[in-house]
Amino acid sequence: MTDIASNPGVLDDVVSAFQIEGLPVRGRVVRLGAAVDEVLTRHDYPEPVANLLGEACALAALVGSSLKFEGRLIIQAQGDGPVRYVVVDYDTSGGLRGYCRFDPEEVAKVSEGFARPGAKTLLGGGVFIMTLDQGPDMDRYQGVTPIEGETLALCAEQYFQQSEQTPTRVRLAVGQVDTGEGPKWRAGGILIQVIAGDQARGDTQDAWTHVQALFETTGEDELIDPTVPTATLLWRLFNEDGVRLLDEKPLRAFCRCSEERIGVVLDSFSAEEVADMVEPDGKIHVTCEYCSRVYKLDAPEVADS
Repeated sequence: MTDIASNPGVLDDVVSAFQIEGLPVRGRVVRLGAAVDEVLTRHDYPEPVANLLGEACALAALVGSSLKFEGRLIIQAQGDGPVRYVVVDYDTSGGLRGYCRFDPEEVAKVSEGFARPGAKTLLGGGVFIMTLDQGPDMDRYQGVTPIEGETLALCAEQYFQQSEQTPTRVRLAVGQVDTGEGPKWRAGGILIQVIAGDQARGDTQDAWTHVQALFETTGEDELIDPTVPTATLLWRLFNEDGVRLLDEKPLRAFCRCSEERIGVVLDSFSAEEVADMVEPDGKIHVTCEYCSRVYKLDAPEVADS
């Protein structure tokens, strides 16, 4: 546990847990720089789609960093709108990867106005899903709620309220910032939750109302500002009560794709199906949806694997 006044905090690619002094409210803050820039620049997405994926990365880090086991958190939303699907995979070592599927013409159409389209406009009617994967020896846990509200933050709040009965507030921000090396993508987010009242704590509603009022003053520009450390941001919000950093976890862009994994997938196809995949150069081309890396495998090796 660190006194926030004496610790400026790590600036980028870290998610930090915090506790409001003397109040039953805890939270986490995520600041993403190079990690989210790498994820988003791997895909040449239109700005609204890149923004949606960046928000999903920040949300996955906020939620996934609280897991007490080694495994993965998968956040996804799918609907009938211009963006059919957005998914982010967070593993408990701090790795992030993600991608979207969308109709470019439909995205362009909903992006014609002055306001940037949010999650509800992009995804349409559909579902928001969180999946916990604790490894091959454990069953996956999956929670599903309808997409409600215009932002992924509101989708997450609704999820925690319905699936876990935990009052939660979330704020997410994504944007491009020129730090002297050209525009770079940045993302940030903050999440707070109230600890349920009991005989020892008593009613926690007044404390929750108080902290939410402070939380509402969070500016999206602050969440992605490269000159504002996490500790400074938290001090601006909660210095009235005091706030402490509990721990910090590093984050990075990371994909688990490999030739070996692709070979396993291709083994599930028949020889005829594999032959149909061969390109004019005599190789099979496979593009990872998560990181856009293109693998070129020799067809005879695939057929014999």
